[in-house]
Amino acid sequence: MQYHNPEELKMTYRMGIDIGSTTAKVVLVDDRGNIIFSCYRRHFSEIKKTVIDILGEAKKELSGAVFRLMITGSGGVALAKAVGVTFIQEVVATANAIEVTAPQTNVAIELGGEDAKIIYFSDGNMEQRMNGVCAGGTGSFIDQMASLLQTDAEGLNELAKAYHVIYPIASRCGVFAKTDIQPLINEGAKKEDLAASIFQAVVNQTIAGLACGKPIRGHVVFLGGPLHFLSELRARFVETLKLTEETTIIPKNSHLFAAYGTAISSKDREVLDFDTLLNRLNGESALVSEVSRMEPLFASQEEYNQFSERHNKNKVKRKSLRTYCGDAFLGIDAGSTTTKVALVGEDGKLLYSFYSSNEGSPLAVAAKGLNEMYEQMPPEVTIRNSCVTGYGEGLLKEALHMDMGYIETVAHYKAAQFFRPDVDFILDIGGQDMKCIRIKDGVIDNVLLNEACSSGCGSFIETFAKSLNYDVADFAKVALFAKSRLIWARVVRCL
Repeated sequence: MQYHNPEELKMTYRMGIDIGSTTAKVVLVDDRGNIIFSCYRRHFSEIKKTVIDILGEAKKELSGAVFRLMITGSGGVALAKAVGVTFIQEVVATANAIEVTAPQTNVAIELGGEDAKIIYFSDGNMEQRMNGVCAGGTGSFIDQMASLLQTDAEGLNELAKAYHVIYPIASRCGVFAKTDIQPLINEGAKKEDLAASIFQAVVNQTIAGLACGKPIRGHVVFLGGPLHFLSELRARFVETLKLTEETTIIPKNSHLFAAYGTAISSKDREVLDFDTLLNRLNGESALVSEVSRMEPLFASQEEYNQFSERHNKNKVKRKSLRTYCGDAFLGIDAGSTTTKVALVGEDGKLLYSFYSSNEGSPLAVAAKGLNEMYEQMPPEVTIRNSCVTGYGEGLLKEALHMDMGYIETVAHYKAAQFFRPDVDFILDIGGQDMKCIRIKDGVIDNVLLNEACSSGCGSFIETFAKSLNYDVADFAKVALFAKSRLIWARVVRCL
């Protein structure tokens, strides 16, 4: 609906919608730039539905309101096309908001769900540094590290308030961070210290990875959800950059800044009302994804059944532990994210197995698995030997008095060789790493390890599933029967 009456136009509001990688933000402002409605919400990749829900709430509060609209954000291009409104680049929108609310700003630091930015302002010029191909040191990274400590981002912030020691932790990628954090957990480091260390790692990644040696001086404004909600993360930035109360700028609505900048930039645009905008969103127009597609993994249920039948032929032979009599052999794999326990009989059959998340305490989880095993184990069973492998090998070997510690790659080969003596290639996808093991003439000839990035590993899959509001099991089921597969047009953002 178009509005041309001058009296009506005086009452026209301005709306900005910011669709980020993980959240949707909607802001309405009056003609003086005052926010009259705002919403910040995770969209779990259901962008259209989330925006419709938010607009419905705004309509209830501002029934009959009319407004001009612009859209921004990494996921905003498709939405803007779908509803026929103008898209504005996120950095431009942010700069417009800074010009209005904090014109003294020299540097803006913004952390989002999967990207980070530093914007330098000097003599009317603007220079942007952006981490757009890796989620290391962003909100998703913080969420992943929080889950490692069995909490969330807010819990991590509360823990960090009571820290005493800062440990050096990498944040370029989740695989590096977990490699640093897991031994600290195994050695009994306090969660409070680990939480503050994670925030410091984010600071180091932002400054080293984006500033690249260019000084961050003068008045610094902090923007984005992580820096708005996590006071201890801001504190680590302030201390590291040696900022004062005067040079530290924390806007009241810093988590909505790009949406606010988009709203105030929407002058001279088409005037809409809520019904018109909602009708466009509820119409047939879909959010078009600019990616190519591949054929589905399985064209039919029958094809999937054939695949399952073929793979189910290769199963570990089992025997009941409760009725077993004789010698047994114990193996424990203390991995980066999970702990596995296996007890096998003299003939190699599996008597008992246990698989669980480390829950931030691999020793306690291993003890839980062993206690469960001993409850089932009759007196006639004797454990003749025990062996441990994985990230927590040293801790469990000492704490549980295990007989042996074994290199993980060799343990993989021994198991594969037991089932397939002619094996010549082993692929292992773990929680935070990936290995290709080549076998030649009965020995390990080469090991290729993805140790510089956790993309494609278990942690990546788990975090990605969570971003879509799935657990891993349901995520896998949905993927198996998807009608098509996307060919990503850019590098997968590693976590």
